[in-house]
Amino acid sequence: MRLLNEMLEEKIKALPRSPGVYLMRDEQGTVIYVGKAKVLKNRVSQYFGANAVKNSKTNAMVNKIADFEYIITDSEKEALILECNLIKEYQPHYNILLRDDKHYPYVRIDLKKDYPRVEIVRKVSRDGAKYFGPYLEAFSVREVLDGVHKLFPLRSCKKEISAGGRKERPCLNYQMGRCYAPCAGKISKEEYRKIVDSVIEFLSGKYRPVEKRLKEEMYAASEALDYEKAAACRDKLKILARITERQKAGFPDLHDKDIFAVAMGEKTAAVQAFFVRKGKLSGAQRFFLEEPGEESEILGSFLKQFYMEKHTVAPKVFVSAQPEDCALLSEWLSDIAGRKVELLVPQRGDNKKLLDMARRNASEAIRRKEQAERRAYERSIGAAKELGEALQIGYVRRLECYDISNTQGTDSVGSMVVFIDGKPDKKEYRRFRIKTVQGPNDFASMAEVLTRRFLEGFRSKDKEHGFGAVPDLIIVDGGKGQLSSVVEVVESLGLEDTIRLAGLAKREEELFLPGQAEPIVFDKNSPVLGLITAIRDEAHRFAITYHRSLRQERTLSSELDRIRGVGPRRKQALIEAFGDIDGVKKATVDELAAVPGVDIATARQIVKYFSPS
Repeated sequence: MRLLNEMLEEKIKALPRSPGVYLMRDEQGTVIYVGKAKVLKNRVSQYFGANAVKNSKTNAMVNKIADFEYIITDSEKEALILECNLIKEYQPHYNILLRDDKHYPYVRIDLKKDYPRVEIVRKVSRDGAKYFGPYLEAFSVREVLDGVHKLFPLRSCKKEISAGGRKERPCLNYQMGRCYAPCAGKISKEEYRKIVDSVIEFLSGKYRPVEKRLKEEMYAASEALDYEKAAACRDKLKILARITERQKAGFPDLHDKDIFAVAMGEKTAAVQAFFVRKGKLSGAQRFFLEEPGEESEILGSFLKQFYMEKHTVAPKVFVSAQPEDCALLSEWLSDIAGRKVELLVPQRGDNKKLLDMARRNASEAIRRKEQAERRAYERSIGAAKELGEALQIGYVRRLECYDISNTQGTDSVGSMVVFIDGKPDKKEYRRFRIKTVQGPNDFASMAEVLTRRFLEGFRSKDKEHGFGAVPDLIIVDGGKGQLSSVVEVVESLGLEDTIRLAGLAKREEELFLPGQAEPIVFDKNSPVLGLITAIRDEAHRFAITYHRSLRQERTLSSELDRIRGVGPRRKQALIEAFGDIDGVKKATVDELAAVPGVDIATARQIVKYFSPS
């Protein structure tokens, strides 16, 4: 048990016997845990008591607590709500935090607009809009959205349209019968809203009213001998049938329900969510939780965070285990929904089968995740360890690679690419414009780059990042010749005992070491070979990208120099605005004139130069 300082002891003694929320802080003042309590004094004291039952995660947290604060609330329910908000704000390390494995698509309708449109979004916000989903995949939601536009001719454009605003000419969608053209005043705000209400009903899974209306319109049109309208209604009924058939059915009852099942991995837990609406599985979502704890703790934390973010709560919420504070959670969910919500653990029947299916999906997701993590480890840290063992230099944490790029000796540049723990760290990348070498001399260019890199390193005060950091291994793109030029630089600077070097030849992917006649050859499927070829290719890409940009800049500058009225300032402004010569060539007079410092006369001169016809 950790020894408490006097300050903590006094604060614990002074804790009130009231409901509330407590925030644990470390020595830096960072909030590391947020919790709620029915009785603050009892709950907080438990963390430091001799008889407290703690797991390894809780013990680690308690050992880092340097201070705590608390907020008194009027009820435990208020404490629960405040706890949710504070967890969202602080994202404490020792709280169970949700991590969605992907951003599922939703359908959104902004009801604050006079003429709202239906759109696809990837994130739900508490902005007063209506959200439907999440959908299983982007394809299914786009199919639904396409069906909505065919069944209900709402606007699809992004124009800002308001009642009483300026009228415009209707677009082609109006002529095709796919929009009521609110922009042209063809429909009132009230009539449009009725259609929006029908769309909301439809997206909620209530298809029968839509089907009934279309059938009535079809029969009425047929009796009136309006066969064109009758055919249009028939086509819409076919669209409706196709959409409803796509939804997975098979549940005997038509009740709305949310399903949450937990599966445990070695270090991770997964929560699989299913959303059943009107007897159909309308959506699914999956979350991962690191260092999760017990299943009841997982579900308690999960439900609070999930429903704080999401918009709807089904009347029945089925879970794979009874969560902490089950009765309190049920009461809170009822408040959110505005009706009674039951929180249940089914033991048999169809709901139990649905939970079992959700758990199987969660288990499969963990299996795939752990498999992917193992592969990623083998390709990164595992490969860096294996490389160090093969070269007998220990773990290669910081790996640097250098390359030279030029065109017949012009615009010669060098690149420095850095991998940390077997992964690219782009913040550490550096590039060099060759200054002392004339002509296509890659050996001398490489020597210049390495010399500048280490001299900058000597001067740098930051020995952890950039040029100041000492690499565990340097790889140069090339064989013995390239490597020898680098060895000379290292020896001239007295770094031969500090810096480890290697050259990677392209032909056979062989790794050459200084002083060794024979190269090291790795198996073609080896993670080590994958690592060293990856950093070599990245160094080449980085160098050639920089070289290309310099060449384009020079070409652009030389072309612009020939145009009357374009001086250094305007030339620089054009380069910044359009990036390269092709961008300037494609620009219109108006686009060129919009560049700061370029007047309309100069813009016309530029267009005339590049388009004399």
